Amino acid sequence: MFKLDHLDHVAISVTDLDASIAWYKETLGLERRHPEWDEPAMLCAGPSCVALFRAEGDSPQAAPGYDTLAMRHFAFHVDRENFGAAQDELRGRGIEFAFEDHGAAHSIYIKDPDGHRIEITTEA
Repeated sequence: MFKLDHLDHVAISVTDLDASIAWYKETLGLERRHPEWDEPAMLCAGPSCVALFRAEGDSPQAAPGYDTLAMRHFAFHVDRENFGAAQDELRGRGIEFAFEDHGAAHSIYIKDPDGHRIEITTEA
């Protein structure tokens, strides 16, 4: 059996590539890698990246709900200190989030401009 190192990237479609690049940089502090690439725009934290692609078609459909077979969310792990700092930062920016206590972990959930659900999680 082979061994995987880490999640390289999650590819998502967005309606406004430039606005999404700015949101992921400003809201989550992701760094843009390979800026010479027009598409996808690679925004990363350590070895894990979000690959942003322009949605195709004239009227892209919104992200599906939980009643559809699709990716439900993607998650970034932080330590306890940064978990608190993330909540403070989001509150300060007026960005709504939902807190969930999963027992072994605590998570907050936010949505990007296109409604993709993003989790920030840490050990409880």
